[in-house]
Amino acid sequence: MSEQMRIMRSKELPKELRDRIVARHRSGQGYKRISAALKVPKSTVASIILKWKKFGTTRTLPRPGRPAKLSNRGRRDLVREVKKNPKITVAELQRCSREMGESSTKSTITAALHQSGLYGRVARRKPLLSARHMKACIEFAKKHMKDSQTMRNKILWSDETKIELFGVNSKRYVWRKPGTAHHLPNTIPTVKHGGGSIRLWGCFSAAGTGRLVAIEGKMNAAKYRDILEENLFQSAQDLRLGRRFTFQQDNNPKHTAKITKEWLRNNSVTILDWPSQSPDPNPIEHLWRDLKMAVHQRSPSNLTELERICKEEWQRIPKSRCEKLVASFPRRLMAVVAQKGASTQY
Repeated sequence: MSEQMRIMRSKELPKELRDRIVARHRSGQGYKRISAALKVPKSTVASIILKWKKFGTTRTLPRPGRPAKLSNRGRRDLVREVKKNPKITVAELQRCSREMGESSTKSTITAALHQSGLYGRVARRKPLLSARHMKACIEFAKKHMKDSQTMRNKILWSDETKIELFGVNSKRYVWRKPGTAHHLPNTIPTVKHGGGSIRLWGCFSAAGTGRLVAIEGKMNAAKYRDILEENLFQSAQDLRLGRRFTFQQDNNPKHTAKITKEWLRNNSVTILDWPSQSPDPNPIEHLWRDLKMAVHQRSPSNLTELERICKEEWQRIPKSRCEKLVASFPRRLMAVVAQKGASTQY
C-alpha cells in the first residue's frame, strides 16, 4: 500500500478529490479504475459515491456531535478483551488500548464499553464448582426437570442461614447535602462483627412456611438431628403434606453424618438426592433474602428482639410467595442445564 493511500485511510479526503471521484463515476468509470487512477482505496471510493447518491453532495455534512476519540475498531478490540476476561480493570484496558495505537483516557474507555452494553458491576459470589460438581448438577436437573407439579408440591425445602443484628452487608440510601455524609442522621450505626448474629434453621413448601428455629450454640450433627426430630414432622403436619412427603436438604457434613442418616432412615423420611455445591436450584435462598430484608426494615436492637422479629416475619410470608418459588423450580433446573452445570442467575 502506498504512503498516500495509508494517509487517506486516516484523514478526510479534500472536497476537490471527492468531486473528481464522483465526476469519474458519472463518466462511467468503475470503482477499481477510479481507485487506481486517483490512488484512493476502493472502499473509500465506494463510500463517497454512496454518500453522493444518498445526499446529492460530496461536502462534509454536519455531524451529530464531537467525533469519537476511539475508532470503531478500537471499541471492538476493547469489547473483545472484556469478553475474554470480564475481570479486567480499566487501567489494564487503557494499557491494551495504548498498545493497539489508540491512547485513550479511562472515561473514554468506560463510555465506549457502556455504548456496547457493558457495565461495571460487583461480581456475585458463587460456590467454586469442579467438573464433577457440574456433571452432578446437570444429571440432577435432567432427572427432575419433568417432575409433576404435584410431586414438587410435596417437597419440604430446608436450609440454615445467619442473620446479623445490624446487617453489616445491607445498604441503605439517604438524602443528604454535600459534606454531610458523617452527620448522625445520615449514618447507619455499626459495631464490630455486626453486633452479634443468630443462626436459623427453617423449612417451607408450596403450602407456606414451616417451622423456623434459632440454633443455640455451635451446630453439629447431634443438634441437627434434634432439630429434625422436634420440627420436621410437625412442619409437614402444619403444611398438610401427610407422611409421604420428600425432604430436601443440602450436603452439609452435618446433614450427611451417620447419626443424621440413621434418624432419617429409622423415621422413613424420603430424601431428595441433592447435588453438592448447588444452592442455585433451591428456592429457599430467595425466601431467606425476603426474610432478611423484612427484618432489617424493623431495625431490631438486640439478639432477643432479632429472633422474635425473624419468627414474626417468617410467619408473615404469604403462601402465594411460597407457591411462586416452588413453581420456579423447573426454570431453575433448565437454567442449570443451559449453563452446563455452572452457576445460574438464580
